[in-house]
Amino acid sequence: METLPEKTIDQLVRAASAARAFAYAPYSKFRVGAALLCPDGRMITGCNVENVSYGLTVCAERTAVLKAVSEGARSFDAVAVCADTDEPVTPCGACRQVLAEFNPAMTVICCTPSGTNIVYSLSELLPNAFNLKK
Repeated sequence: METLPEKTIDQLVRAASAARAFAYAPYSKFRVGAALLCPDGRMITGCNVENVSYGLTVCAERTAVLKAVSEGARSFDAVAVCADTDEPVTPCGACRQVLAEFNPAMTVICCTPSGTNIVYSLSELLPNAFNLKK
């Protein structure tokens, strides 16, 4: 896993935390924000968007990926995920697989509003990800 500069981690964490404020979570009240870092330095954010038909809910990480892809991005160096929790939470399995599509070794920063950060490699969180590009 490539080590990100502390300044970059801080910027990603702040962007993910800010995106969390836009979450649409009237059912679970579980607000999550995500921020993706593109190789060109762009940061693209997303938040979770719930639906009364719960299976149609979209996580913050996938919202950020879909938004980034729709803006032309095809690779990501890192993602920060910030949830309304006391301890950092990691991306769900579906989000891990979607993120792996674009960089199975990306850095994953899991953070809380109180400032706790844990850094992982996506390959650490999703070993042996499904991948047809091998």
